[in-house]
Amino acid sequence: MTEWDIQARSNACTACHTAFAEKQTYHTLLAMNADGYQRRDLCASCFAGIRRDGVISYWQGQYKLPPPPPPEPIRKDTAETLLRKLVKSSDPAHTGARYILAVMLERKKILRHRDTVHDENRNNILVYEHAQSGESFTVPDPHLRLDQLDEVQRRVAELLQPAQRPYGSAEAEPAADPASNASNS
Repeated sequence: MTEWDIQARSNACTACHTAFAEKQTYHTLLAMNADGYQRRDLCASCFAGIRRDGVISYWQGQYKLPPPPPPEPIRKDTAETLLRKLVKSSDPAHTGARYILAVMLERKKILRHRDTVHDENRNNILVYEHAQSGESFTVPDPHLRLDQLDEVQRRVAELLQPAQRPYGSAEAEPAADPASNASNS
């Protein structure tokens, strides 16, 4: 049985290593050698001067730039930035949000859980360390119940929403509304 090594189209000529431009014609040669099939994608000038010994297939195509990767649903720096702001705040309304953000960043391997300590009231305080900078974060464990998770996740999404707007836009930080702060307490 023959093993098929499917090789993707190159983004550059395999002979001169010049990157292909959008809509540039490229030539592909498929040859058989001792290691199996070998694909070579060539620009027009390299194709004109190359030997075609052992070529079993040939085609040409028009190069299309690969699409950019999709944006992350929540940018890592956005969740981290929000957690930093909320850790500095002692607002008890954000206890669940701090916990959810810390767990999200732990799953992305940005934070590492290092310890669980207890405060004077025997409440669990989770100690996290930033994987790159070594900074420590302490996050109280709110002991969330399953029936509370939807509301906390909705609140985290609301807190992240302004940060997901383009940086530098006038709408990046909403003006503080004293009435909304009173209702969140």
